[in-house]
Amino acid sequence: MKANVGGIDRIARIAVGLVLIALAATNTVGLWGYIGVVPLLTGLFRVCPLYSLLGVNTCPMDRR
Repeated sequence: MKANVGGIDRIARIAVGLVLIALAATNTVGLWGYIGVVPLLTGLFRVCPLYSLLGVNTCPMDRR
């Protein structure tokens, strides 16, 4: 799959994912906080399936 997640988007996804997982691990938000795995993985792998479906691309290298 082609990378479609750019720099700032990638950093935000990783940060939000880590925060949600940490909050879930400390029982602050409950089990639903483990949904943070999704933005974490999409940020690490730079591929978002929803972006592909919607035709969104925040990766500057692929905009040519």
